[in-house]
Amino acid sequence: MQGEEQQALDRLVASGIRIPPQPRVLIELRRKIASDVYDIRSIAGIISQDPGLVAMLFKASRSPVFARGRKFDKLDQVLQVIGIKQTYNLVQAISLSTAVSDGKRKAFEVFWRRSSDVAQIAAMIAEDQVSVCNVFPDQAYMAGIFHECGVPVLMMRFPDYCGKLHLDHACCWPSLAEEDTKFDVDHTSVGYLVARHWGLPDFVCAAIRYHHEMPSEEMGAVISLVAILQLAIYFHLRLNDQDNPVWDRIGDQVLDELGFRSDYLEHYFEDITERFHAAAH
Repeated sequence: MQGEEQQALDRLVASGIRIPPQPRVLIELRRKIASDVYDIRSIAGIISQDPGLVAMLFKASRSPVFARGRKFDKLDQVLQVIGIKQTYNLVQAISLSTAVSDGKRKAFEVFWRRSSDVAQIAAMIAEDQVSVCNVFPDQAYMAGIFHECGVPVLMMRFPDYCGKLHLDHACCWPSLAEEDTKFDVDHTSVGYLVARHWGLPDFVCAAIRYHHEMPSEEMGAVISLVAILQLAIYFHLRLNDQDNPVWDRIGDQVLDELGFRSDYLEHYFEDITERFHAAAH
């Protein structure tokens, strides 16, 4: 991390906000891949140290986006078919939900279920539009899991966070202005620092920081990834009969960035809905 980011992280820690540490398995996995001395068996051996992670990885990898009709019975098969890089990205995303959670609070369960759903939809969109956006499904999935990761971090720091922002049972996204007013911090800044601390790609970190808007000064993959996230959020909220006030402001920009015509949106929503429900069974 750069000096300014490290200082911002230090200030958060000093204020009592706990940045989740990376699990030991993830650290070992990164070191092994960085060494360039590895094979499928050695990578599978590291991941297998965490049975819970393996179970969630199988669940994620069986999504039609990654499996494409293939069935995985062994971890070696996941690595061989999906690839080590994509598997690592999935492991990174999945690990976050275990690092930032509190099993005693229903709000965490609601949050991670929502994040997982958005991640799956984002991966579908990325797969469909990869030739336009050059963002791959595993990258979109990772961004989907991480994009609101500042929320559970703030939930753990402030016991009244959900109550003050009405998040306990709703699918609404917290207001940045309301967060700043009540807690003097917002979840996008916290999420960005978590992503940087966990070593996510720069463009994914930037998309997490700016995902509530369509950034005008960011280039290439950042804008495309924000657009994918925004469309995934829009579809998810529609699936749950929730309003999305942000869409009226930036929806046209999102569709333009992804190469969609506005008159195609309804058809595409129906297509995503069908595939999303099929993946859940």
